[in-house]
Amino acid sequence: MTITPQQVKSHLDSLAKPPGSLGRLEALAVELAIAQNTLTPLTRPRRLVLFAGDHGVVAKGVTPWPQAVTTAMVATILSGRAASTALAAAHGVDVRVVDAGMAQPPAGPVPPHFRSAPIAPGTADLAAGQAMDISQFEAAWSLGADEAQAAVSAGYRLLIAGEMGIGNTTASACLTHALTGVDADTATGSGAGADAEMRLHKRAIVEQAVARLGGARCKAALAAIAGFEIVAIAGFYAAGAAAGAALLLDGYVTTAAALIAEALAPSTARAMIAGHRSAEPGHRAALAHLNLTPILDWQMRLGEGTGALTALPLLDSAAALLRDVATLEEVLGQ
Repeated sequence: MTITPQQVKSHLDSLAKPPGSLGRLEALAVELAIAQNTLTPLTRPRRLVLFAGDHGVVAKGVTPWPQAVTTAMVATILSGRAASTALAAAHGVDVRVVDAGMAQPPAGPVPPHFRSAPIAPGTADLAAGQAMDISQFEAAWSLGADEAQAAVSAGYRLLIAGEMGIGNTTASACLTHALTGVDADTATGSGAGADAEMRLHKRAIVEQAVARLGGARCKAALAAIAGFEIVAIAGFYAAGAAAGAALLLDGYVTTAAALIAEALAPSTARAMIAGHRSAEPGHRAALAHLNLTPILDWQMRLGEGTGALTALPLLDSAAALLRDVATLEEVLGQ
């Protein structure tokens, strides 16, 4: 049986507190209960899977950072000294890192929480043609789905996706422009530090890449403008939702992946909770398209899962409210 929002609200109103007295926390509790389809949701154990991939469009000057930063940051994440891993450790989140398509994987011994399964050494340049073909799209989707299924089989109840890939906000802007209908200017932000001139150049690339699709929004069209790590996250979301896990979304890139997941596996969004709204202007449009209200609006834009991890204690509070508070009837001994 599928739980309805009204059933969750009725349960919350029966607890030993004035109805609605915990405000947004109660709304979040409703979202969590719906995501897991239970009045006794669990946010532990939880896992962050961080997918990494490189983007050919970087060669077109859409970011001030060189592609090598993807590899350097993945190495930092694997060492446990990135912002994402520090927050994950603080909140008891298990971390896995998956190479979905880096041009150069990190050197040295492979730690047990790293999976090297590249589809190719980065996507092709989406400004010049197809970023990937259908077979690569399907391989990336399956990679993410496999990670979600493995996590749920191991008992994880809350799944978070993170990403690392220099240039991936360009692909995300293309996907948001294509799948929400918002204009290219709104969809295109500064990413990891593009100045005004670079952002205008990036916007033109986004506009042209989506225009080449001719209005198509099928798998082949999405393959033309996506990234390997983004498609892997879409597969991760679709499989995680199908298996009954709650999905805590991070920022713009992971929400672009959520748009793909909902487009190709409708109702996946039912399992989604938005951790935050990022400083990227297109993120608001992407969340609105998915009918998601962010927990935080703190102008964060790092990615890696950091926004979702920062919001996680509030989700824990929502779960505790539903599971552990006595009903008014119990308190009054009726």
